[in-house]
Amino acid sequence: MNKVTLGSLLYSFFEDHLKVQKGLRPASLGSYRDALRLFLSFVAKEVHHKITRLLLADLNFEHVLRFLRYLEEERKNHIRTRNHRLSALHSFFEYVASRAPEMLSEAERIAAIPMKRTSAPETYFLERDEINAIFAGLPSEGHLSLRDHTLLLFLYNTGARVQEAVDLQVANIHFGPPPHVQLHGKGDKWRDCPLWIQTADLLKQLLRKHDLENKPNSSVFLSCYGRPLTHFGIYKIVRRHALHVDHRQSNAKLRRISPHILRHTTAVHLLEAGVEVNVIRAWLGHVRLDTTNRYAEINMRAKEAALEACEPPLGVSGAFPRRPVWQDDPSLLKWLDSL
Repeated sequence: MNKVTLGSLLYSFFEDHLKVQKGLRPASLGSYRDALRLFLSFVAKEVHHKITRLLLADLNFEHVLRFLRYLEEERKNHIRTRNHRLSALHSFFEYVASRAPEMLSEAERIAAIPMKRTSAPETYFLERDEINAIFAGLPSEGHLSLRDHTLLLFLYNTGARVQEAVDLQVANIHFGPPPHVQLHGKGDKWRDCPLWIQTADLLKQLLRKHDLENKPNSSVFLSCYGRPLTHFGIYKIVRRHALHVDHRQSNAKLRRISPHILRHTTAVHLLEAGVEVNVIRAWLGHVRLDTTNRYAEINMRAKEAALEACEPPLGVSGAFPRRPVWQDDPSLLKWLDSL
């Protein structure tokens, strides 16, 4: 029987468990890779060995604890980053225990290391007038004007993640009726999203312009060189066209508009339009309903803020006045009577 080594476990963890069994996308795989690369480099330094000389026995509970302290104290990582790295280690050690039973005790101790509490990151979205300002400012002429207009409307229409836009192929678009698109999301899952008539029309024009109508395996969104747009390319396009509506946060820090802010905007605007939260969950491809419920909380906070702006004066009951204030103002009544 072949001896289980750290190298063979790492290889099967990525190539079989994460890619095949869990169906993770390249961005998620990169996150796991970075976490384990940092951890293994840290352990190698601790035991004074090269990474290629590490043994399974070197991956223990104490080294995980010291690694987490190292992330916070020396690398100055945020608590959310620390928790993200720990989540990757939890997954890895659970897999290790299933392949090397002698590591089960150590894996159980590591699984018991808790996440640290931290406030959820603030979710930014655009108001409707800001979205209108972005589309009103898009150029109507130029070699890339059609592509950029189509891309931004597609992102706002579907709430697609950047990777889903990068991966979109001609075969994934169905012009109906009704028009819709198939998006390949996290966890190797597919979902259907409806398209507005305007979005479908722009997509038709884009495919026709680049002669892609009969090329089902071609990417839809292309660079000026005819190659598929990358993550970075899409970020650049969104930021370039949204510069005039970039948010000023409460601390006066400028926040650039990103494709993910467009995704948040889609969710909030769907909620404001009265779309049921489970429909929004399917629309955006959320695995957990808790993720979608975050937008309902955001919308409720906005309503509470609007109510506070309409608070009655001190000494008045906490309700809107039953009688209009102008009816109690003699000078205003006299002026109205004179009209």
